[in-house]
Amino acid sequence: DDQSPVQAGSCRELCVLVLLSSRKRPGEPPLDLGSIPWLGHALEFGKDAASFLTRMKKKHGDIFTVLVGGRYVTVLLDPHSYDVVVWEPRAKLDFHAYAVFLMERIFDVQLPHYSPSEEKAKMKPTLLHRDLQALMDAMYTNLRTVLLGDTTEAASGWREMGLLDFSYSCLLRAGYLTLYGVEALPRTHESQAQDRAHSADVFHTFRQLDLLLPKLARGSLSVEHICSRAWRPRCVLAARAQRSSWLESYLLHLQETGVSEDMQARAMVLQLWATQGNMGPAAFWLLLFLLKNPEALAAVRGELEQLLSRAEQPISQMTTLPQKVLDSMPVLDSVLSESLRLTAAPFITREAVVDLALPMADGREFSLRRFPFLSPQRDPEIYTDPEVFKYNRFLNSDGSEKKDFYKDGKRLKNYSMPWGAGHNQCLGKAYAISSIKQFVFLVLVHFDLELVNPDVEIPEFDLSRYGFGLMQPEHDMPIRYRARP
Repeated sequence: DDQSPVQAGSCRELCVLVLLSSRKRPGEPPLDLGSIPWLGHALEFGKDAASFLTRMKKKHGDIFTVLVGGRYVTVLLDPHSYDVVVWEPRAKLDFHAYAVFLMERIFDVQLPHYSPSEEKAKMKPTLLHRDLQALMDAMYTNLRTVLLGDTTEAASGWREMGLLDFSYSCLLRAGYLTLYGVEALPRTHESQAQDRAHSADVFHTFRQLDLLLPKLARGSLSVEHICSRAWRPRCVLAARAQRSSWLESYLLHLQETGVSEDMQARAMVLQLWATQGNMGPAAFWLLLFLLKNPEALAAVRGELEQLLSRAEQPISQMTTLPQKVLDSMPVLDSVLSESLRLTAAPFITREAVVDLALPMADGREFSLRRFPFLSPQRDPEIYTDPEVFKYNRFLNSDGSEKKDFYKDGKRLKNYSMPWGAGHNQCLGKAYAISSIKQFVFLVLVHFDLELVNPDVEIPEFDLSRYGFGLMQPEHDMPIRYRARP
């Protein structure tokens, strides 16, 4: 499979084909070179990819090629035709080259004999199969450690911070402890305090790197500029307790292939971003939409209160959140789907290994050499008022999940793809959904939470982050919270 180390947490969702010829040949999509030689549309694409692609769609239709910085990028916009691409064998459309580009450009990671499929195979037992439940149970425990460990301090009154900082910090720190291990077992008040302090330090360093990712990816900043802080040996966690089975397997693989300790540390930072970098921003948008929509917040709180009333034990005694409870939150599921629909802006990127024909749903056929696509998530033909948050958009009238969406009178299979699709399906989807729901559950059950300025508009996106998974806001939203009695 083509899942890369930078995909587990940032599953990419804009299908782009990079063509190797500057001349349009018979059967190829329309070619738009722009007005600047070699650069083409690079400046506009880099400034606001979504607006640029929307303009190109109006001009050329559902498939077209544009010149972007010397590369010919083909964009597919017809959701009825996506399956042709996302299930194309890796021998024809591959993600490997793009994965290596991201590894080396952003994280300065060079791995000998790197194999995306082998790496994915090592992650499957933890993220999909036998170890997934243990991973989710550990995540719940660590979320409680991070969120509830200092409730005595919060109980005295309101605390204020940014909502993005709050969400991102809690989820990344808990995820770090879950995958990379805790201070000691059995856990004590002292070891948990050390876990909170250490994970806070990790988040501070991680966030500095995360804010620089767009510049690193575009080559306007050298990775050496920050490597002295980001690649600290503490990321190689040989002495920590309760490390995930995936980490054990991955570290052994790096050692067996002769990767140096310094490069192992860099690979660990890469994996931290890959597995944890999107959950915090996803939770930020979800909570922000709830705080700005009282009806939605009341519906989610009502659902959680019903679940707690049927629980076999008090919330304070729950050491895990059973899967059957997580699966009984259709309103929260709809809110999450709607939030992701509005805020996920990743890329699904393919490199054509051989020339191939792409049959479109309308009967046309195009020949292609390289592949990314704009998602259908804001298509007004699919969604009524696509720019508006509707918490029950993915609910049927009977409370079940809504899966029937249409375009051109035909039912869509790929109507929203924040987790990718086909061979590009996010390996960590179940873990990520579970973690976000656990976090929202704990926050809404244990805390009163409100915006400091309820009338402030929802912030615009930081447009430089298009293609890096979940969008982040131009600025944080101040909140205040306190422990509920």
